[in-house]
Amino acid sequence: MESRFTYEDCQSTAEWLLSHTKHRPQVAVICGSGLGGLTDKLTQTQAFDYSEIPNFPQSTVPGHAGRLVFGFLNGKACVMMQGRFHMYEGYPLWKVTLPVRVFHLLGVHTLVVTNAAGGLNPKFEVGDIMLIRDHINLPGFGGENALIGPNDERFGVRFPAMSDAYDREMRQKAHCVWKQMGEQRELQEGTYVMLAGPNFETVAECRLLQKLGADAVGMSTVPEVIVARHCGLRVFGFSLITNKVILDYESREKANHLEVLEAGKQAAQKLEKFVSVLMASIPD
Repeated sequence: MESRFTYEDCQSTAEWLLSHTKHRPQVAVICGSGLGGLTDKLTQTQAFDYSEIPNFPQSTVPGHAGRLVFGFLNGKACVMMQGRFHMYEGYPLWKVTLPVRVFHLLGVHTLVVTNAAGGLNPKFEVGDIMLIRDHINLPGFGGENALIGPNDERFGVRFPAMSDAYDREMRQKAHCVWKQMGEQRELQEGTYVMLAGPNFETVAECRLLQKLGADAVGMSTVPEVIVARHCGLRVFGFSLITNKVILDYESREKANHLEVLEAGKQAAQKLEKFVSVLMASIPD
């Protein structure tokens, strides 16, 4: 078994980045499947391939470019992950979440998470944006959590609270900004459930997830949120609903990743504009 990253490992990655860029980001954004276009909105950019950065894993999934991009979005100093890491790629969760700890050590105070997700809530349409109010950490039920192992108090406490994981004030601001944007569809809000993947869900699993109170399902995000809250970062996030889950045995439809990326393309610009306008509302 590989040894986990220590505080010092995270620190050496952060120091490497600080010595290679003049940027000092306040906000970090993790771009989900097909949402890497958000980096095009940054100005004064500087990008690093994950392969250049000490200790960084590699992104292996289509729709995840594998670059860390520094720059300014709507006046806010940002760092963006163009492509994230997933449990299904074979990475342990302490490796999946390394970037979040590095962001914390870079001086970031707010993490914005985005993902592509399947809609479980029957009211959701493809292309809807769901503000994440809460999450269900199913891998956690099975003993998979990024915080398992020795706890380093320099990052956070042994038993962090998660009842306030998604910042209420930022959620309220998101609703106001959405109204100002005058979009046709309302901004959805709900609970995201994470499964390990990489297979899409069975009909029985989707029905179970609905009964558990989940509105959208995906294969990411939750580990990063847990580690961010452990470090004391403010967190808020969005799911782009790229497909509706199959709840009917008679259905001939099948979920596939290309469809996810395609639906993502259509609605991504809307989410990108939204996140960029919201930047101005994040407290310093």
